[in-house]
Amino acid sequence: MTFPARLERMRAVDSTQRIVREWLEAGIPEVAVAVAGYQTAGRGRHGRDWVAPPGAALLLSVGFRPANLATRHAWRLAAVVALAMRDAAEATAGLKDGTLWLKWPNDIVAEGPRGSLVKAAGVIGETVSGGERVESAVVGIGVNTDWQAADFPWSLAPTMTSLRELAGRRPIDNDELLDAFLARLEPRYASLAAGAFDAGGWSTAQRTTDHTVVVDIGGATITGTATGVDPETGALLVNTDHGKAMAIDSGEVTRCRVL
Repeated sequence: MTFPARLERMRAVDSTQRIVREWLEAGIPEVAVAVAGYQTAGRGRHGRDWVAPPGAALLLSVGFRPANLATRHAWRLAAVVALAMRDAAEATAGLKDGTLWLKWPNDIVAEGPRGSLVKAAGVIGETVSGGERVESAVVGIGVNTDWQAADFPWSLAPTMTSLRELAGRRPIDNDELLDAFLARLEPRYASLAAGAFDAGGWSTAQRTTDHTVVVDIGGATITGTATGVDPETGALLVNTDHGKAMAIDSGEVTRCRVL
């Protein structure tokens, strides 16, 4: 089987998510990948805008049509995409292992000033399920690659970074990162399709573990210490300041901050 089955590079589109979703609806086989140099209507979680200058980010969506993935495990598709990109980004940028982490559920982050976390990439997933099985899914990811710190939006600059900045301002090649990502995604997805998930790798990559977190759920705010993640449900495990152990589902969360 060719991996990916379809790969298209586009100069500018409204949203790679839309394109791949329409491919899957039209019956295109997996794995289908759309890459854009620029997006006019890119979206992050909960409808937030995702904006990056042309060529400064790797913007892509991956379409899956898994044969036997339970709906309760749909979140693992975004997880394997995030893990593959985290590993590819460290290799392409020449970073030391452990420079990049995941901030639950799937943001790719690095340590910033005074122990803060700065975001290098974000992941968003959309799933179509039929009963207890996933019929199709689209996972989008945007990676700040060659974006210079001087050009970061002023409102986001304290909380973001790019591979270029982490690599000592060395230019980052988006095509090289894409190839490295696909090479790492293929075996991870093959394992998932065979019923195996790298729960250990996903759990140990979480930068939230053992840190104080503030989680916004609708109109409520939960503060406590993150103790880990549940490899079965994908939930964040938190011991709240009130002494209660909670498992927080990512679908309920509007924001998760690490203090």
